Amino acid sequence: MEKILYLMRHGQTLFNLEHKIQGWCDSPLTELGINQAKIAGRYFTDNKIKLDHCYASTSERASDTLELVTGGKLPYIRLKGIKEWNFGRFEAMDELLNPPLPYKDFFVKYGGEDQEEVGKRVAKTLSQVMQQEDHHSVLAVSHGGAMVCFLRYYKQPLPHEMKNCTILKLKYEDGQFTLLDYFEPDFSELDQLILSS
Repeated sequence: MEKILYLMRHGQTLFNLEHKIQGWCDSPLTELGINQAKIAGRYFTDNKIKLDHCYASTSERASDTLELVTGGKLPYIRLKGIKEWNFGRFEAMDELLNPPLPYKDFFVKYGGEDQEEVGKRVAKTLSQVMQQEDHHSVLAVSHGGAMVCFLRYYKQPLPHEMKNCTILKLKYEDGQFTLLDYFEPDFSELDQLILSS
C-alpha cells in the first residue's frame, strides 16, 4: 500500500507578524494564524483524505496548528526531530539580521545548527515515522526552515516560498521521500484580518 506523508507548516505566529527570527524559540499563533489553520484543514476534508497518524513538532505553534487542522479529533505525537532550525543567539532577533540565503553553516558559530544537520535530523525522524507498518497516510506539522532543509536533503524541488500552512504531499518508498505536489491554501476570505495584522 502506498505511503503518503503530508508535511505542513504552522499558521502565522506573533513572531512571524513582528518579523522576528523564530527557530527553537516559540510564539503563539495569531488570530490570523488560527484561521489559516482552520482553512488549511479543509484540504483534508475536501480531498477525502483519511489520516491514520498525526505528528507535530514540540513547538506550541505546530501542535496548536495540528489541533486546529484536525478539529482536535485525532490523537497525535510530538516529535523534537521535526522542530525548526536552531538559530542560536539569533533566536527572537530581528529578521533583518539574517544572512543571504542559503544560510548553510552561518548559525553554527552562534550556537545554532548547520543547514545539512537540520535536513538530516528531519529526514531521520520522518523516515522512522513512515517505516512503521501501519503508517500509510500521515500528517506532520513542522516549520518552514526545517521543511526546506528536508527537501534539500532529498534533492527535491523547492516551492517558490514556504508560506504559512503550506502542505507538501510526499511519497515514501524504499527509504526515499519524493515530492508529489504542494498546496497553498486560499486565505482570500481572511483578507480583512490580513489587512489589520
